[in-house]
Amino acid sequence: MGIDFTPDPSLYPFESHWFKSRAGEMHYVDEGAGPPILFCHGNPTWSFLYRKVITLLRGSFRCIAVDYLGFGLSERPEDYGYTADEHVRCVGELVDHLQLDGFITMGQDWGGPVSLGVATERPERIRGVILGDTWFWPADLRMTAFCKVASTSWMRRQILEKNIFVERILPWGMEHRLTPGEMDHYRKVQPSPSARRGVAELPRQLLAARPLLQRLATDVPATLGAKPALLVWGRKDPAFRPAHLLPRMRAAFPDNITVVLPHARHYIQEDAPEEIAQAITERFH
Repeated sequence: MGIDFTPDPSLYPFESHWFKSRAGEMHYVDEGAGPPILFCHGNPTWSFLYRKVITLLRGSFRCIAVDYLGFGLSERPEDYGYTADEHVRCVGELVDHLQLDGFITMGQDWGGPVSLGVATERPERIRGVILGDTWFWPADLRMTAFCKVASTSWMRRQILEKNIFVERILPWGMEHRLTPGEMDHYRKVQPSPSARRGVAELPRQLLAARPLLQRLATDVPATLGAKPALLVWGRKDPAFRPAHLLPRMRAAFPDNITVVLPHARHYIQEDAPEEIAQAITERFH
């Protein structure tokens, strides 16, 4: 099942590209020229989240932003589990299809584990790592509690039937208020309960993906720890608090530059795109 939605070119001024992975057809954008950056989104977002960052960077970088299967404009295959491992595998297929080399990864929210899962399997091809408001180790007590609440049958119904992740959690995670048109770009790519299965699965993956996260906890410092890193973090993030998470990030990437965004909450690409683009340019151009 695909999504019958055409983005507004004034908000999403990119050409759509499609890749047939072994699991289903994935949508992505590929804009600009220069050092490649792979942008990986979280939940319940899609490549639209990175639109302002890409617009600012595509004059100097090749910007590739993917929609995982089950998200954005990508297919919703009936036989796909929408697990973190499957997302890593499919995004990795796209990276190999595009023959990316010397590329930078950027991940936020679930984009952290996904991008790092791709990168740890191809460390010789990674130039640098960008992480923001994310993690790559097994869930702590706070994440475990969120997982258990979000995985209840009642909350799952709220996500599937009332689209609560987009309608409530997404705005709560931003300091910036989205316009009605911007909200529609998150809302209309999830038009029905069946289209929201990927969104509903990721909270459960906080615990179900423990084997992947255990592997990343070891492999990220071992295979990527010497890479130059940029850590961009929302000071006001209520879920991924910088004081709690940044020390472990810095320990994993000793060659890091850290930029704390004073007015950003969780969805930093909406709250501080200019600051993020400037930090990327200064670190990697």
